[in-house]
Amino acid sequence: MPTAGDYDKYEALKAIIRQLRSPDGCPWDRKQSPESIRKYLLEESRELAEAIDTSDHHHVCEEIGDLLYILTMLISMHEEKMLFTESDVFRSICAKMIRRHPHVFTGRPAGSEEELRRQWQEIKNTEK
Repeated sequence: MPTAGDYDKYEALKAIIRQLRSPDGCPWDRKQSPESIRKYLLEESRELAEAIDTSDHHHVCEEIGDLLYILTMLISMHEEKMLFTESDVFRSICAKMIRRHPHVFTGRPAGSEEELRRQWQEIKNTEK
């Protein structure tokens, strides 16, 4: 039987979720859908925000883990239906962050914080 210490990588979390959602896994986890875990996504997000507000770093760590579990479950559910993959998620967010930070990745001058906010919004508006 593995212990919690054996699971210190994202790959291990994905393996746990695959096992939980497998035919021999947990009935509750197997029947979950993106719609059914939406409430847990919101709940865990609120709990993380509260932990940040109280500067309780141990609790922040725990709540990040809870949120990461929900997000990884969502990826897994969409992969199961062949709608998108984990690679698609990471490719999308990496491209977005590079695109929205030209002052970092293209050598464009940064400007003031206000100019950066305006630039971020302008880039975001062109993405829609």
